[in-house]
Amino acid sequence: MAKTKHALSPKFSLILLNLFIVAATAAAITTANTNGFDSPSFKISRPWPFKKLNKPVVLMISCDGFRFGYQFKTDTPNIDLLISRGTEAKHGLISVFPTMTFPNHYSIATGLYPAYHGIIMNKFTDPVSGEVFNKGLQPKWWLGEPLWVTAVNQGLKAVTYFWPGSEVPKGSWTCPEGYCPHFNLSIPLEERVDSVLSHFDRPEDEIPDLLMLYFDEPDQSGHNYGPDDPRVTIAVSRVDKMIGRVIKGLKKREIFDEVHVIVLGDHGMVTNCECDEKAIYIDDLADWIKIPSAWIKSYSPVLAISPQWDKDVENQGEKNAEVVAKMNEALSSGKVKNGEFLKVYLKEKLPERLHYSESYRIPPIIGMVGEGLIVRKNRTNAQVCYGDHGYDNQLFSMRTIFVGHGSRFSRGKKVPSFENVQIYNVVAEILGLRPAPNNGSSLFPRSILLPFGATRDLT
Repeated sequence: MAKTKHALSPKFSLILLNLFIVAATAAAITTANTNGFDSPSFKISRPWPFKKLNKPVVLMISCDGFRFGYQFKTDTPNIDLLISRGTEAKHGLISVFPTMTFPNHYSIATGLYPAYHGIIMNKFTDPVSGEVFNKGLQPKWWLGEPLWVTAVNQGLKAVTYFWPGSEVPKGSWTCPEGYCPHFNLSIPLEERVDSVLSHFDRPEDEIPDLLMLYFDEPDQSGHNYGPDDPRVTIAVSRVDKMIGRVIKGLKKREIFDEVHVIVLGDHGMVTNCECDEKAIYIDDLADWIKIPSAWIKSYSPVLAISPQWDKDVENQGEKNAEVVAKMNEALSSGKVKNGEFLKVYLKEKLPERLHYSESYRIPPIIGMVGEGLIVRKNRTNAQVCYGDHGYDNQLFSMRTIFVGHGSRFSRGKKVPSFENVQIYNVVAEILGLRPAPNNGSSLFPRSILLPFGATRDLT
């Protein structure tokens, strides 16, 4: 007997189709959440819950030298808005050591500590070639893979505006005209904001997936006047107005809730004074050891010493250890003014938490300078106070801000402080990128982001 054919009703077929879609979506989410970045994959292709952009977009804004706590010095309504509707590092973002601009911006971009991405200070000398790095753009200095390279290598579009290191040609990234302006400090912050926002007026398929914007304030004011000066408060207020300009521009384009806006800084700021009361003088160690000026590559906030031994001197490592021992003996003797605020190490003996030994570019002897103090060769009778950074990243004064707003960030969530090397993986997760090797944890994004598919309602 022939089998009876049963035709499914359109309504029942639609129910089955919906069940299939839900099951497939749940399976995809489960796979993404369990595999994370621990297994290799191609760029993750994901549906996007919004209509205007139809893809995830990240806009990262760096406010150079924005010390954590500045947001309490004056009204910052726009930063406050992002905090109230987003996720904040409750007690600030932890910078990498040394807490300087170029090492930290490139750590944010690559997820690597300076010893691994090569930019160990703002200025340093290559001990092999003798060449000096002074914020140069030659690719040989810049190791690792920054976010803009990861993005374009995997078929996405990226825009950078003055982000340190972004002008360096690398991989598929050539700092393309119109997408990577060359640094010019005279360009007003307003113009920078408007230029970045203009990319959202491009045709839909040309809108960048990643945009990285750099403000040089409040760092400049902090250096000039110190973090407690009223003029720094004015600079903080101005930066907040620029964040407001970003928010207004995104709202005008009806995409504020679709763009993941990350506002952060690179380091904090502390007052130091070039005066006898806050200085340590290398010449005061002369009764124990004489350190020639030619050996000193940096005085403070990081004392970096590279002894220049004659080629016929054997056991140079042991000789370096003797230098460290004699310096520390002098500094702890009670006979060197402020000596207790300087501790000298062979670089391989530095505290592991600093991650500051695995590079031949790092000088063999490193001195950790106390908060707000300076090191000088000898007395100059200078009596100048100003702001500085670069000190131990464990110091609270070296912390900065982190705020994330967007569908993957929980509303009003406070998270514990974390190091900025974790940010690379967070951005990679939002954009669905396969991350390059880095020092961040592949699991960290799960602690700060909502799972894909569980995006919250931003209204």
